[in-house]
Amino acid sequence: MSWSEILTTASSLMQGLGVVVLLFFVVLAASMPLGFLLTLCTRSRFKPLCWVVNAYIYVMRGTPLMLQLFFIYFGLPLLGEPFRTLFFDAITCALVGFTLNYAAYFAEIFRGGLLSIDAGQYEACKVLGLNRWQTTTRVILPQMVRVALPSITNESITLIKDTSLVFSIAIPEILHYAKVAVSRTGSIMPYAIAFVIYLALNTVLQIFFNWLEKRLAY
Repeated sequence: MSWSEILTTASSLMQGLGVVVLLFFVVLAASMPLGFLLTLCTRSRFKPLCWVVNAYIYVMRGTPLMLQLFFIYFGLPLLGEPFRTLFFDAITCALVGFTLNYAAYFAEIFRGGLLSIDAGQYEACKVLGLNRWQTTTRVILPQMVRVALPSITNESITLIKDTSLVFSIAIPEILHYAKVAVSRTGSIMPYAIAFVIYLALNTVLQIFFNWLEKRLAY
């Protein structure tokens, strides 16, 4: 391929960048708070709630994300209303599927972060007269985030790569346009360009999280 063809192909692949960015930010913004809520539920004294949440985390982490997307996109509408109305759009199904899946992973990440905090921290907060909300938001949560940040970084990078799975439910993203370009040109260069785009996105993400990790270290 000539340089002009490479630039034209890269431009066509960038059409799918919007979907990747949308999925990344929406899923990250929704799944992290949901994951933290699930973590709190697993620590609840109400045992039936713990069992239900742990079962949910077990199922979501133990089955492929693509299979979950298929179930939401193809399966739920077959159940009739209100699922047919709620999940008629592929991008909605992708956002819901990714959020539910990644919330389970973030729940385990946050659980590990909480377990790393010494019990003496809670006792010290009680001695200082801090209530449960103040203890969680001012003492426990900042420490948990600092401990969990490397795992959050890894999960965020995985999320960027996993966005290519929406190709399976007919959402045109970078990989879709790369495949179309390969069929049109008969060259594997579009796949190489897609490789570079994903690598560049994750490089920017890694730089940001490295900076954030250094900030939190202080």
